[in-house]
Amino acid sequence: MTQPSAPEVVCAVCATPGSGRFCSNCGAPLQSATCAGCGAELSPGARFCHNCGRTIANTPASDVALPVKRGGVASSLPWIVAAIALVTLLAFFAGTAFNSKRGSTLDAPQNALPQAGLDDRSPMGAAAPEAGAVRGPDISQLSPQERADRLFNRVMLLGSQGKTDSVLFFAPMAINAYRMLGPLNADQRYDLGRIAEVAGALPLASAQADTILQENPRHLLGLLLAAKVATLTNDASARKSFESRLLSAYETETAKRLPEYERHADDLTNGIAAARRSSGSTR
Repeated sequence: MTQPSAPEVVCAVCATPGSGRFCSNCGAPLQSATCAGCGAELSPGARFCHNCGRTIANTPASDVALPVKRGGVASSLPWIVAAIALVTLLAFFAGTAFNSKRGSTLDAPQNALPQAGLDDRSPMGAAAPEAGAVRGPDISQLSPQERADRLFNRVMLLGSQGKTDSVLFFAPMAINAYRMLGPLNADQRYDLGRIAEVAGALPLASAQADTILQENPRHLLGLLLAAKVATLTNDASARKSFESRLLSAYETETAKRLPEYERHADDLTNGIAAARRSSGSTR
């Protein structure tokens, strides 16, 4: 009796149709598996664990660690997260006591304390709020999503200002905040991937792009994030492939008017422009 052939699936990494356990083009797994590091169930085709960032299958091994600017020694992300969490807690209580003595003085440097990264303060250079003005909520008053959003905005701002030391300080807190949200949607995974990208944790950023594309191989944010990672890793072939897929899917996907597309409209506009320049397209 002839055995039924395995159903054909599309590899989320390179979009090549295939069957069996691995993609015949890039070697990525086509079936689900379990992470050897944390035991999390992996999506078919994932090159990295979406939970801990551990490399899967044939991807070169690399731990999820943020680079350290001085000393040349990389720190393990779990240890950084634990240390930063403790520092944040201590700084919060110390900052509360200190601010109660300072009265209405609000012109301290933005990054004086970890708590500063969560305050709704005026932009640098703006006039100080008037006496009695309402300050942003402290960390104890924020929901998990609000805390993650604040830290995402802080890391993106510091990255745009070229403040590498501050990015490396806040990024572990931001990454941990997103991991505490539970199952992440595409919007949250893109945020987490962008934080990891700016902080230099490229395996974690790539893992988020892979997971987004597992659910929708044409998702614009997944393709955009994957193209960013390919650019940073100098993988010109992968970058061109992801940019080509991004341009191909753009009109159909934007017609869906997904909330994450509207929230990251600037990123998509810039990404599409860069992809068109790279391909020589004027459309």
